[in-house]
Amino acid sequence: MKKRPISLRSKLYRIIFEAETTSGRLFDILLLVLILASVTVVALETVVYLRRSHLALFYKLEWAFTILFTIEYLLRIYSSPKPLKYIFSFFGLVDLISIIPTYISLFIVGAQYLLVVRVLRLLRIARIFKLTHFINEGQVLSRALKASLTKIFVFLGTVLLAVVIIGSLMYMVEGAASGFTSIPKSIYWTIVTLTTVGYGDIAPVTPLGQILASCVMILGYGIIAVPTGIVTVEMSKTDRSMTNTKVCPNCHKEGHVPNASFCYNCGWELNNHNL
Repeated sequence: MKKRPISLRSKLYRIIFEAETTSGRLFDILLLVLILASVTVVALETVVYLRRSHLALFYKLEWAFTILFTIEYLLRIYSSPKPLKYIFSFFGLVDLISIIPTYISLFIVGAQYLLVVRVLRLLRIARIFKLTHFINEGQVLSRALKASLTKIFVFLGTVLLAVVIIGSLMYMVEGAASGFTSIPKSIYWTIVTLTTVGYGDIAPVTPLGQILASCVMILGYGIIAVPTGIVTVEMSKTDRSMTNTKVCPNCHKEGHVPNASFCYNCGWELNNHNL
């Protein structure tokens, strides 16, 4: 029986979407080189003396990159088994946004500088080089942030309330003579001081105002530590829950969630004790 020939669409899919194959790996590495080169060209074009002397070259290079990325985007749509799913996926939207600014620049001057969004496409490097360790660490951080989101919102709400109260007090204590011309401006000063930024554009001059400012500065150090502590605790919990995973006794694959019944790799029943 003759082997069914692989269609052009399947070949393109393997090259464009599958980094496990040699051709797929080479394609993605080449793509990353082009992305880096494109972002470099956009950055160099903003340097005044380079733009004056090499404007025509930058223009040609940018259109060359855009045409190549446009062809790549269309090939991804063509070779994808579910084109709409790819188009509306994260990388699909990034791929589209990375080519649009050059075409918009035909009508709006300066739109081409939005092309720095192409740097987001470098996220594909995690898929190419199989950086699963960093992907897992990213999952730990993501889960920890989601778990601590409610606590952080409550904390920020409390901080916002304190900022409004302190700002109002500072407005009454210092007044317009010291630069605190309104409560919103006083709230701005409170935020700048509380976050230890300290621009210095407004400063209290009265003894009472300086005492209040000192309290705000000291409070700022404590406030910065709170969200860090919340996220750290959640990261510790998440890390423990992800570490406590099952190992398949049949193929020895790790990474199963504690309540998993079957191995994701070979389908072996994990709760089967008759080995």
